[in-house]
Amino acid sequence: MARRLRVLFGCAALTLSAATQAADWTAFIGTYTGPESRGIYSFRFDSATGKLTDPSLAVESSNPSFLAIHPNQRSLYAANENQDGAISAFAIDSGRLRLTNTVPSRGADPCHIALDRTGRWLFAANYGSGSVAAFPIRGDGGLGEASAFVQHAGSSIDHQRQEGPHAHMVAPSPDNRFLLVADLGLDEVLVYAFDPADGSLMRTSAAKLPPGSGPRHLAFSPNGRFVFVVNELTAAVDLFRWDAKRGLLDPLVSTPTLPVGYTGPKSGAEIAVHPRGKFLYSSNRTDSSIAVFRIGAGKLTLIGHVPSGGKTPRSFAIDPSGKFLLVANQDSNNISVFRIDAESGLLKPAGEPVSVPTPVSIVFVVRALLPVPSALMLTPHRL
Repeated sequence: MARRLRVLFGCAALTLSAATQAADWTAFIGTYTGPESRGIYSFRFDSATGKLTDPSLAVESSNPSFLAIHPNQRSLYAANENQDGAISAFAIDSGRLRLTNTVPSRGADPCHIALDRTGRWLFAANYGSGSVAAFPIRGDGGLGEASAFVQHAGSSIDHQRQEGPHAHMVAPSPDNRFLLVADLGLDEVLVYAFDPADGSLMRTSAAKLPPGSGPRHLAFSPNGRFVFVVNELTAAVDLFRWDAKRGLLDPLVSTPTLPVGYTGPKSGAEIAVHPRGKFLYSSNRTDSSIAVFRIGAGKLTLIGHVPSGGKTPRSFAIDPSGKFLLVANQDSNNISVFRIDAESGLLKPAGEPVSVPTPVSIVFVVRALLPVPSALMLTPHRL
């Protein structure tokens, strides 16, 4: 019997045969469009070697900054980060994309999207207007009109960046009962009860961070017991204990991501936990580095910094094998690849960076599953 590997991927766990384990993946890159970029790009990624092909344009789209993949890997979604915000749905056809439909995001500048654990709903964070919306996913992978909409209100101490609410990330809880929203403008991570029957949202609690923190992105631990929040304005990571029964965040400790003695500007960006749960990674845009932490019992230990391989690492992604970390360096127009040391968690450059115009986000689809074969088993997501 073929060995089987559970690969944590987006909002589902895919069970793949050993023949697919050393996979030839397609990576899609969300960008900011302009003189150099025309939309979403794709390249092939070899998870055995970490090698990338040169990217090609997968589809033209306006500012498709953040991307998400449906659990069945047949559809891709993009947040069109414009003043008149929109969310676009695309059918995946190998390394190309075909537009299915586009719906209004119900707010300005949508900067993050995520799917619920069933693949039936999509959530969007509208940064410019500080709001959150939920959308049903149709049978053809397209999007319906919003099933829920929540407008945040308030401000915090940074009068330039926190003059009003700025929803920056949406993240469903592992059990799909709650939606967590990091709001940079409010210094809060808000928690909403989510009903997968009708796509409704109801606020249940909010975790307050120190004034001026600017929470940007968050990540759950693989066991679902902890939440890590990276703050953009202070470039610190706040660790919370997650009460899954009541939907509450209990603050534990805050840890700087920058070296001791650093006095320059701060701009934390992305955060991710390794699938094994032993290490955490966070990007710093101002010094173009990736911070590496060891995860302990209710604490984080900073164990090193690695240059990002470019300028302004806006986002990064751990490949589905857990062996490589790919960094989207926005202002140097490249994707750099690092091999993850399984024992130490530290990063080592793996080959030369690949040129991509203004990269913002990275998602993966295994090429062997395009189209999805009947042998593929789609199992519920378990952290």
